[in-house]
Amino acid sequence: MSRTFRNLMVTGGAGFIGVNFIRWLFDQPDGPARIVNVDKLTYAGNPLSLLDVEKRAGDRYVFVKADICDAAKMKEVIEKYQIDAIAHFAAESHVDRSIVRPDEFVRTNIFGTYTLLQAAREHASQIQLFHHVSTDEVFGTLGDTGFFTEDTPYAPNSPYSASKASSDHLVRAYHETYRLPTTLSNCSNNYGPYQFPEKLIPLMILNALEGKPLPVYGDGMNVRDWLFVTDHCSAIWRVMTRAAFGSTYNVGGRNELPNLRVVEKICDLVDAKAPPLPGGKPRRSLITFVKDRPGHDRRYAIDCSKIERDLGWKPAETWATGFERTVAWYLSHFEWCAQVRSGDYQKWIATHYA
Repeated sequence: MSRTFRNLMVTGGAGFIGVNFIRWLFDQPDGPARIVNVDKLTYAGNPLSLLDVEKRAGDRYVFVKADICDAAKMKEVIEKYQIDAIAHFAAESHVDRSIVRPDEFVRTNIFGTYTLLQAAREHASQIQLFHHVSTDEVFGTLGDTGFFTEDTPYAPNSPYSASKASSDHLVRAYHETYRLPTTLSNCSNNYGPYQFPEKLIPLMILNALEGKPLPVYGDGMNVRDWLFVTDHCSAIWRVMTRAAFGSTYNVGGRNELPNLRVVEKICDLVDAKAPPLPGGKPRRSLITFVKDRPGHDRRYAIDCSKIERDLGWKPAETWATGFERTVAWYLSHFEWCAQVRSGDYQKWIATHYA
């Protein structure tokens, strides 16, 4: 079984994973004829990350500045561009922000997903697939052993993960109740190019480069499975084109590491690739332990054997190769990083997407 799509709508396509998905998809021989990127352009959305794609792809790429909670606009986009598939990335995703402002997460992640599902349902004769991109955080936390599987009960512990769990349940319900053709994937922690610098890995790379403190929550022994972003992109496309409707797949990198080990590896890579700090001190000396955040899950670990077995997908990057590629990218794209951190791109957005 293999599906093809002509006009793919990508929500949140100016965010980290969405940008990489669009960039990756334009290089694939089985990609859609046209990609319509729908993004509200919040603080983490940066269309400058796709300017070269826009020039290269011509009318195969369309950008629409819109809020997924706007039902009339979603209907307009689906009809105007004859959308036949939706890849839904758009979400508020930073756990720390969800603790301070949970209302934004409820609105975008729950009501926004509902709005899109309704729009897809109202165009049932046109929509071939609704794919929902989610997180392993919906499963809660693990002890020292065991793995999340597709059958693990949901037990979210932060407003962010609770809002994503709610959206997952809505997607499942729309398939079961209305027979909407859906697929769903839950991924582990992504890393790679174009990630907003508030996230752990780009924050640590840039702080290490500049000799700033490297804040690590608690004792640094919170464990995550790390997935290189283009591996995630290939998994999503494999699910979208080959998986049975109503199915769910876990996507992991098989790279389970404590946060402290991740930061130490970044320090060593930056030491090897960048000018030394004053006095030649190692960047590991910048590591600073800070008070743990509320509801900080101790360990996530993904069992991705189902997608490997059913769909023949496996991650291409190990943690060693993926981290080296990531550090090298940020060190060679410092202008992009400076622009994002300064917020100057927001002025460009205001001019071009009024």
